[in-house]
Amino acid sequence: MSDYSPEFSADDRQDIALMQCVRQGDMKAFEQLVEKHQAKVIGTVAKMLGDVGDAEDIAQQVFVRVWNSSVRYEPSARFTTWLFTITRNLAFNELRRRKRRPSTSQDCEMDEGIFQVPDSQTKLPSHYLVEEETAAAIQKAIDALPPMQRMAVILRRYQDVSYEEIGKILELSVPAVKSVLFRARTELRERLKDYLEGE
Repeated sequence: MSDYSPEFSADDRQDIALMQCVRQGDMKAFEQLVEKHQAKVIGTVAKMLGDVGDAEDIAQQVFVRVWNSSVRYEPSARFTTWLFTITRNLAFNELRRRKRRPSTSQDCEMDEGIFQVPDSQTKLPSHYLVEEETAAAIQKAIDALPPMQRMAVILRRYQDVSYEEIGKILELSVPAVKSVLFRARTELRERLKDYLEGE
């Protein structure tokens, strides 16, 4: 373990140790990795696609890839960098597939999947309704971003990934990542200006 990069945390080292066991076919180690990281993967894909149902399916594909590619895994970067790179590839593939075959029910899926719509019997305080409306507006604004900008924003804002790691995941330099994020934030501010002005 002495050849690990010095910026690796104890958490990173644990991931790498688990992956080394997975390479040997250790299913328990694999299950530990899935349990530890599946929420991050599902959350990222859900934000990318705008619906939780497909996110769970794609997250499952991500971890199938992790298992199948474990023999090729090299601990030259954090495990999460590799994991989010696989996530990026599968999410982008799904976005391209959707572009070829658009779904008319996507908006309904988003509303029902990410923002649980209350039934008519449920009475919500007005501030919860405002929060739901704002969350829906934010997701809609994120959905309108180009895939590269969308992924950069999601990784930075929701997964707290560093610029350097985002660069590795998206195969961009750090200045390019900052430029992508700047353009994305400018676009989001423009799309959400009515909500921002209301605060």
